Parts: sequence; C-alpha cells; structure tokens
Amino acid sequence: MIGVDQNGLATAPRQPTKTDQLKEHLYRLISNQLRPGDKLPTERDLAEAFGVSRLTVRRAIDRLESDRLVFRVQGAGTFVSERPITKTIDFTSFTEDMHSRGLAPGSRLLDAVEVPAGARIGFALSISPADPVARIRRVRMADNTPMCLETSHVPLALAPGLLDLPLDGSLYALMESQYRIRPERADQTIRATVLEPEEAELLQTMPLSPALLVERTAFDQRGRAIEVAKSLYRGDRYSYQIAIERA
Repeated sequence: MIGVDQNGLATAPRQPTKTDQLKEHLYRLISNQLRPGDKLPTERDLAEAFGVSRLTVRRAIDRLESDRLVFRVQGAGTFVSERPITKTIDFTSFTEDMHSRGLAPGSRLLDAVEVPAGARIGFALSISPADPVARIRRVRMADNTPMCLETSHVPLALAPGLLDLPLDGSLYALMESQYRIRPERADQTIRATVLEPEEAELLQTMPLSPALLVERTAFDQRGRAIEVAKSLYRGDRYSYQIAIERA
C-alpha cells in the first residue's frame, strides 16, 4: 500500500519483512492443512526450511500467538489453537451463541439438585433464603469441546418440576416452553480469573489457565428474577465484543 509522508508526498510501499512472510506462510498452513491441536514444525525446522534466523521464527510465532491462532506448551512445542469465539454483549443464551457461529451446542450435566436458596442467591432472586431453588451444574460444549462451566439457580416456585425435565439444551428455551417464562434482560458482571485444577480438568485445559467469570441475574417479561447464574469460560476460547459510542 502506498503511504504519504508528513509533507503529503507519496512514499514507496513497505516491503514485507521475513517475519511477515513467514507469518503469512504459517497462517496459510494453519488455515488449510492443520487442525486444532496439531503441532507446528519446530523453530529449528522452520528456520532451516526458510533460511531465516530462529529469532525471526520466534517473532512470527509471537504474532500468531497474539492473534490467538497458536499456543505454546513449555517443553512440548507450539500447537494450533481452537477457533476462538467472540460474544457480543447482547442478552443471549449459550445455545443461541453457538448456533449463531455455526457450532453445535451441547451440555454435560454434572448435577441437578434442589437446595435452599441461601442468603446471596435468595437476595438476588428476591426470595427467602429458605426457599427451594434448582441448582443445575453443567459443562457447556461447542462442537463437543468444553467451553464453559455453568451453575444456574432457578426458583422452584416459578418452575416446579424443572429438575424432572431434560437439561441438556437451552435452559431459557425450556423455561419459555414449559412455564411461559421469557427471559428479557439481565444484570451481568464480567471479570478475569484463573481456573482451579478441578475446573481446568472439566474444561480440558491447564490448571491456573486464564478464564472469564460471568455472573448474571436474569429477569423475565414481568420483571421477576428468574435465574442467578455463574459461568466460567475458557480464556483461550472466549472473548466479549462490546460496541460503544462516544457521547
């Protein structure tokens, strides 16, 4: 691309560096030949194949890692990352998010039990701490890959018999079809955290890996609090996209 200098005069286009060329080659290799989890050639092999220094190779891989296309494992090498998923800030369910990206959503139920709401959940749901809620813990999947650990609390006064229904799909769709409860808005917080060993094992990633903790209270068309949910998303697979405007 032709640039313009500070005097408004055209400048010669910047020639791609060896790092640029190697990154482009690796990008095509990842896009056309390799699959998530496949190992890239070693830095030494790449340096010899392209006649460049290992520093050049390392810089190219650094850029791919910044773009979240690859990840490094100490002592093992560099591997192709799973396709990252970007979620908008719109109020949608996990199932809707995955369908919109052409991925097959799924769930693995860990447990679903009736428990007292307790002080924190009861306050968020505007019910007594002694009132019963359904606590549903699931691993949410995208194309059979674990993406999220989700714990939902739903007041059983609003959804009697919920624990007897299939819980492997969209909880919001189930509540709408069975109880005419339509989620319409939510209060939500997002913060960074790391995965404990048990959480990392369920998500098939490394302990202390970065994660996004999303805590949400959902409300229905009548303004009733219908769910308190905590979701742990793999930081290497999930991000949030927020549209902002200058006032």
